[in-house]
Amino acid sequence: MQTAISRGLLSVLVSIPLVSACSGGSSTSASTSGASQCSGASCGIQGAPTSAAIQPLCPTEASIAQNTYLGGAGSGEIVSLKIDPTSMSYTLKWLESPIPLTAGQVTPTRAGATITGAVTHRTDLPSAEQNRCAFVLQPGNGTASDGSAYATTGSFNASNPPTIFVGYGVAGGGIPGAEVQYPGILGLFSVPDRKFDFYPFIGFADVDTNLADLKGTYNGLVYHLQPSDNYRAVGTNTTETFDASGNCTSSAGSCTTTGGTWAAASAGSYFTSSNPPRIVGGATLGSGAHANMVLARFNGALVPIVVRTGYANPGTLTVDDESGIAMLAAAGNIASGTLDGGFVGADSNFKYTATLIQGTSGKFVDPPTSTAESTFTLDYPSSNQGLLSVQDSAGNAGFAIATGFSPSSTVGGLFAILLQGTENGGIAASSSIVGQTTSSTPYFGIGAFAGAH
Repeated sequence: MQTAISRGLLSVLVSIPLVSACSGGSSTSASTSGASQCSGASCGIQGAPTSAAIQPLCPTEASIAQNTYLGGAGSGEIVSLKIDPTSMSYTLKWLESPIPLTAGQVTPTRAGATITGAVTHRTDLPSAEQNRCAFVLQPGNGTASDGSAYATTGSFNASNPPTIFVGYGVAGGGIPGAEVQYPGILGLFSVPDRKFDFYPFIGFADVDTNLADLKGTYNGLVYHLQPSDNYRAVGTNTTETFDASGNCTSSAGSCTTTGGTWAAASAGSYFTSSNPPRIVGGATLGSGAHANMVLARFNGALVPIVVRTGYANPGTLTVDDESGIAMLAAAGNIASGTLDGGFVGADSNFKYTATLIQGTSGKFVDPPTSTAESTFTLDYPSSNQGLLSVQDSAGNAGFAIATGFSPSSTVGGLFAILLQGTENGGIAASSSIVGQTTSSTPYFGIGAFAGAH
């Protein structure tokens, strides 16, 4: 049975886009993209109809050029991204960032920097339409907030480049990485040299600026990394309730995403709060970190994407450099079969990964090669309230959440997974700590629905 499911899901992957072909969230979504390919076990071994491969998987070039995608990155950054497929160019602005402009320093950061550069299409994906909707962000150049020149040439790796997969209302994948290293303050808080090929990113064309709309209860998966603690990573789940003013409460006693009331950010259409909680637990000196939230609308659902933006300043002897990302999904029961299909995005391994689900069975797959990697199972209790238990084939436990799905519709939404183990061969060698074995636990990823629901 498992073999048949695996062959069927791998066959489906060949005909699915890299970001939601069925998703809403912008006025450019076409009716042709919502056609159902198959449902659950009806896909069988043969997978979805091959005719699905010629359906539009992303908007026209002119429509893509009209959108600006605002979102968060696993680096603790808030990013605004615009891609113009007509001129084959992009503009990217870092609105919030803890990432230094230069290795060996911690200030200034990329916050306020804007770069432009060329985009090229991927050529290694299973179909021409998938390649049309996938954009490699070639090295960009621009100006930092202090007026200095900034370029991403030094971190660009042609073998694992920053790539954005565009769908209807959503853009996900990787934004330009950076080299991070710092000798420390007074012999403490040193940061080992590490060059990141890219940072995982999820952005949206439609965002909500009315904080009162956040009101409700959400499940969340959180992933943070602390460079000054030898890049120690911690992932956890949370359930939080927000009132109409953005105040957060939790049955666990305190919230994990924010430690203060959300307020409109001055730099753009997102929200910010002070004194965000820490989950890594490494040493700090002073404060200065903050949380930032993009309140996205996607497929009829409200999707809060929260990043913790760390802070370090040698001049004030301040170090609170824990940074990371969280996805929240409104609490509500998820039935087995609701998530059937494929999801694609970037993950904490600094790789691009497809997640394929059929009922209680899941599998991670390399998108260009369709090679099956780690497997996992999902548990759907009768009243799960949207937080699903997950276990991989090695026995490592975790959780999954999802949002933007409707039982009466063939369109899909977003899926996030957290596993307390090593998946898919671990972290890409080119994004590991120089000269060290880099821990790949926990594993975290966010993917957009890619079809065959």
